Amino acid sequence: MSQVQAGSFLTLHYRMCGPQGQVIIDTFEQGQPATLSLGSGQLSPAIEQRLIGLEEGARSVIALDPGEAFGEHQPQMVQWVARKLLSELGDPHAPYAVGDVVQFPTPDGLGSYAGSAVEVRADGAVRFDFNHPLAGQPVVFEVQLIGVLE
Repeated sequence: MSQVQAGSFLTLHYRMCGPQGQVIIDTFEQGQPATLSLGSGQLSPAIEQRLIGLEEGARSVIALDPGEAFGEHQPQMVQWVARKLLSELGDPHAPYAVGDVVQFPTPDGLGSYAGSAVEVRADGAVRFDFNHPLAGQPVVFEVQLIGVLE
């Protein structure tokens, strides 16, 4: 049987749960397995490292300590964005509420990154958290390896 190695292509079912056991993503329930390439950034490096060495057909539950899966929560990544800039980047009349996730373009305009609104001021400025939602949190990753291609 094939074993997972750095750069392997995987077909797998997986379930990721947050700190209170809430399901973040679950391909078992969706019925459609995921296909991904190790090292391409589709999974966190900590999860990828734990998959290396597992054999095709294996099923495993991986418990990751707080901050291990998606890094520590970084306070400097929580920032105010002025309403003027939000209007320039999107719909100038769009309402924002706590919990909204907004895509922002990267400085080079070739990609995007997301921020979650954590506070909205009366002047329309919004405080966004640009950390991964699970940064600083423990994560449980359950996996069933269906296929491993090297």
